[in-house]
Amino acid sequence: MKVTTKVMKIMIVLLLVLGGVGAYYYSQRGEVSTDDAGIDGRTVVLSPKVQGYVKALNVQDNQLVKAGDVLLEIDPTDYIVKRDRAKAALAAAQAAANASHSNLETATVSAPSTIDAAIAQVSSAQATWEKALADRQRMESLFNAGACSSQQLDQAVATEKSARSALDQMRAGLHSANTAPSVIAAAKGTNEQLQAQVKQAEVDLAQAENDLANTKIIAPIDGRITNRSVEIGNYVQAGSQLASLVGTDLWIVANFKETQLEHMQPGQSVDIKIDAFPNVKLQGKVDSIQAGTGSHFSLFPAENATGNFVKIVQRVPVKIVFDSLPDAAIHLGPGMSVVPTVHTSAMGYRHE
Repeated sequence: MKVTTKVMKIMIVLLLVLGGVGAYYYSQRGEVSTDDAGIDGRTVVLSPKVQGYVKALNVQDNQLVKAGDVLLEIDPTDYIVKRDRAKAALAAAQAAANASHSNLETATVSAPSTIDAAIAQVSSAQATWEKALADRQRMESLFNAGACSSQQLDQAVATEKSARSALDQMRAGLHSANTAPSVIAAAKGTNEQLQAQVKQAEVDLAQAENDLANTKIIAPIDGRITNRSVEIGNYVQAGSQLASLVGTDLWIVANFKETQLEHMQPGQSVDIKIDAFPNVKLQGKVDSIQAGTGSHFSLFPAENATGNFVKIVQRVPVKIVFDSLPDAAIHLGPGMSVVPTVHTSAMGYRHE
C-alpha cells in the first residue's frame, strides 16, 4: 500500500512537470526573441562648411530641435566683404563686356560701308589722276611744239603729281579698310573673353553667397542635440565635428540566430521590452531581414579556409520598426538595449 502511494506521488510529480513543460512550450510556440538587440536611428554629424569664430550658439545639450532651426552661426563679417567684393567685380566685368559688345556691333556695321567708301574714293582719285596725267602729256606735247609756256607745263606736272599722291592715299585707305574682317574678329574675340570673365565673376559671386549662407548651420531633421563640443567664441575649421543630431525616427536592430529565422518574415508583430524602462511595453513589426550575417559584413570577416573550422551559429540583423513611440517623458536613443519577441505564427502576421 505504501509502495503504491509513493508511486502515485511520483507519477503526479512527473505529470505536473510534463504539464508545465507542455504549457510552457504551448505558450512559447510561434515566438522567437533575443536580448542581442538595440535601438538605432539616424544620426547627423553637424559640421561647418566654412571656417571662422562662432558668433551665436542657439542650442544646449540634449535640446530638441526642428528641421530648419538655426543651430549655430559663424561670424559672417569676412564673408559679407567677400560677397560685396564679388558683386563689384561682376559689375565691372559686365560693364566691360557691354562696352566690348557695343564696339563689336559698331565694327560689324561700319566695316562694310568703310570698304565701299574706300573703293569709291579710289575710283574717284583714279579718274582724277588719269585726267591730270592726260593734261600733263598734252602740255608736254604743246611745250615741245612751242605752243605753251613753261609755266603752264609746270602747272600740269604739279597737278598730275598731286593727283597721283591723292590716288596713293586712297589706295592706302582701301588697304586699311580691307583689314576690317580682322578688326571684327579681334573685337569678337575680345567680347568673348570679357563674356567669359562675366561668367567667372558670376560663379565667384555665387560661391561667395553660398559661403555666406553656410555661416549658419541649419538642422536638417527633427531630433536632439548630443555630443556638443563647441562654445561661443571658438574658432572652428570647415569639416570639424561640432555636435551630433539624433533624429526622432528610431528603430530596432535585433541580431537573431540564423536558426530562429525559419518562420520570420516582414510584417509580423513584435513585443518590445526596453531594459531602461522595464514597465514600458511597446509594439512593433518586422520591417526587413538583412541579406547576410553580421559577421560577414564586419571589418574582419571570418575566414574558415584554414583547416580548423568550428561551426558557430551565426546571427542575422533584423530591422524592427515601432508602431508608435512613447511620449517625450521616456527618452529613447540609439544604443539602448531592448528585448524583442517576434510572433512568427500565422496570427502574428500583419497584412499591410
